[in-house]
Amino acid sequence: MLTNKPLLANVLDNDLIGFITAIDEGGQPQTSPVWFVRDGEDIVVYNQPDTPRLASIAVNHKVAFNLRGDRRAIGAVVMEGTAAKDESLPSALDFPGYLEKYAREIERLGWTPQSFSADYSTGIRLAVTRVRSWGLDALDS
Repeated sequence: MLTNKPLLANVLDNDLIGFITAIDEGGQPQTSPVWFVRDGEDIVVYNQPDTPRLASIAVNHKVAFNLRGDRRAIGAVVMEGTAAKDESLPSALDFPGYLEKYAREIERLGWTPQSFSADYSTGIRLAVTRVRSWGLDALDS
């Protein structure tokens, strides 16, 4: 679903910010900006271990994941899927491609790769079950 669409894969591999929406215990959707990396057909997000997002996903594993649309509403990516804490993931520091994608941001925000990986030590794997996208060429920049 993600790997057989080269333009979608390229957008996922190059966009820095995604938005994950999880449902809290009271049924309220909560959307958070996150750093992410594509892992084949899945999306991986690293979290601080005490985030409300982790508690929400433990109660309701259904999530949405979106990428920014362009300013003229020509393109967007909207995904649905299931998410779960994945203790088998390596640290963010050791996850293939993660450090390459976010090294500049990690440094800009005052972390080292090691301190970021220690702070954001809990991985979530999002298994994508549905993708809606349009205007990917507008997002491919």
